[in-house]
Amino acid sequence: MFIQTEETPNPATLKFLPGSEVLSGGTADFPSRDSADRSPLARRLFAVPEVTAVFLGSDFITVTKGPGADWQVLKPAVLGAIMEHYTSGESVMREAAGSAHALADGEDEEVVAQIVELLDTRVRPAVAMDGGDIVFHGFEDGVVFLTMQGACAGCPSSTATLKMGIENLLRHYVPEVQEVKAAEF
Repeated sequence: MFIQTEETPNPATLKFLPGSEVLSGGTADFPSRDSADRSPLARRLFAVPEVTAVFLGSDFITVTKGPGADWQVLKPAVLGAIMEHYTSGESVMREAAGSAHALADGEDEEVVAQIVELLDTRVRPAVAMDGGDIVFHGFEDGVVFLTMQGACAGCPSSTATLKMGIENLLRHYVPEVQEVKAAEF
């Protein structure tokens, strides 16, 4: 098995391409060790002490390292964990990944459908190329609430991506959109 790696705009995150499908029908974000119970692959990656986050896409895995870790030292251990997982025959997830986006009903249902369609067709493919994803959380009083995941979470340019890229795109195609904000949890 040959696993390629790519740098991402986030210096703390590398994108690993195993050359086969990773996750069918969605994405899965594991921002901490405690969140990895439903994925044997994520648990295996978190066994590497310096790994602080794991994100699974359709054909890639992004791994985020802690601030003191060095990719030169960490990368072989991460590659080993990925190889070990694929040779074990275990599934990537214990249960299927669900839809990432929040659903809407009522008076904003049509606007939300337009927003989600634009995110899915124009934004998510570009963000996936950088090893991440974007999730729609809601639309309220002209404000779209989104979360960046994977390599895009914590990336120095994520605020610029939200404000200048995604906000401009949504405002252009959906006049009801006035602003885009990061969802707060």
